[in-house]
Amino acid sequence: MVIAHRLPQRRHLVTDVPGPRSRDLATRRQSAVAAGVAPSAPIQVVDADGGVIVDADGNSLIDLGSGIAVTSVGASNRTVADAVAAQAHRFTHTCFLVTGYEGYVAVCEELNRRTPGDHDKRSVLFTSGAEAVENAVKIARLATGRPAVVAFDHAYHGRTNLTMALTAKSVPYKHDFGPFAPEVYRMPMSYPFRDELGADGVAAARRAITLIDSQISADKVAAVIVEPIQGEGGFVVPAPGFLGTLAEWCHTRGVVFVADEVQSGFCRTGDWFACEHEGVVPDLITTAKGIADGLPLSAVTGRADLLDAVHPGGLGGTYGGNPVACAAALATIEEMDTNDLCARARHIGTIVTDTLTETATALAADGHAVIGEVRGRGGMIAVELVRPGTTEPDPALARSVVAQALSRGVVSLTCGTYGNVVRLLPPLVIDDGLLREGLGVITDVLTETAASS
Repeated sequence: MVIAHRLPQRRHLVTDVPGPRSRDLATRRQSAVAAGVAPSAPIQVVDADGGVIVDADGNSLIDLGSGIAVTSVGASNRTVADAVAAQAHRFTHTCFLVTGYEGYVAVCEELNRRTPGDHDKRSVLFTSGAEAVENAVKIARLATGRPAVVAFDHAYHGRTNLTMALTAKSVPYKHDFGPFAPEVYRMPMSYPFRDELGADGVAAARRAITLIDSQISADKVAAVIVEPIQGEGGFVVPAPGFLGTLAEWCHTRGVVFVADEVQSGFCRTGDWFACEHEGVVPDLITTAKGIADGLPLSAVTGRADLLDAVHPGGLGGTYGGNPVACAAALATIEEMDTNDLCARARHIGTIVTDTLTETATALAADGHAVIGEVRGRGGMIAVELVRPGTTEPDPALARSVVAQALSRGVVSLTCGTYGNVVRLLPPLVIDDGLLREGLGVITDVLTETAASS
């Protein structure tokens, strides 16, 4: 794959990170922006393209975060930018609930065609992942006439009241924001690194099903919602058979199986959607993030009988399916197709996994076994960091690695229920050389930090 980039694809530091201009802008932010909005990287971006971010001080940093799996085709992809500009010159908004336009319909057609399963489907568009999840629950409750929703340990589904109830982690997402929406129940997730059932996904699913039957009763459950690969929860990949067993139980009991693919969708894991790796066809699938390369757009796609069960006016929103965002989505999907970004994601996954696994082996051989597990798929790979020789989480090490990597010109992210996971979500158009350089910085920092701890 050869993509022409507008900016030089290189890491180049001209000041400390953050530099003086970024620090000045951070001071302005503190006096103007709510304190609850807390950027993890203290830099101020002025340009971005391909696999690089340029800050206000002229530093060019390697981007291994892509805005949390959003800018998969690059943060200023020319095809996307041209489509956005052309649409903005025609009209920026009419509200699809008032007057329709082709872009909305075309995006829904693409979603209906590309999401798993060949059954009759419908889609509805929104603005954020949390909004999509809320509406998936609305649809499931109305279509089934049941109240209960089942979510899982380590899950993240959003920051609205209902999606906070679905989300597992308290700080920072839920702390002191309650009370939360009722009739939400949490079940144990298949987390092979920490689960006593290990790689037996079928047994893990049956464990959850037994608890659902005994604690809720299947005839009260509207939906089971699960991330095929958990995002904020730590890139947890459930053991084989977990998703399929759950989906089959839902099918037999009239429960709506919802796959939350907000972070894992749109080529990120090496298939268009992560549930395809397990051959699972969800009843409803929620998408956002990578769908429109940074413009606010999300969707619920699924069985036509479920979505069409909702009365006219029961779904929608003023900005849902904004025409400019729809233009961005159609261009983004075109770029993913043209450049076969599913294959590219698999290639990235091989590079990242091999590099991090070699580092884990070398660290263990030196008596610094701080990498508990390397996991993920495609362009969604993470390392779980632990205290040497144990499974005890080491969040301080994860924070230190990300901070030190940033100071050397590489943007990465932490995640996980215990805050001890370093996740890598590079743009899927990043050059191999730039990717390997960024990984080199991460592994150097890991090695140095582990040796000094």
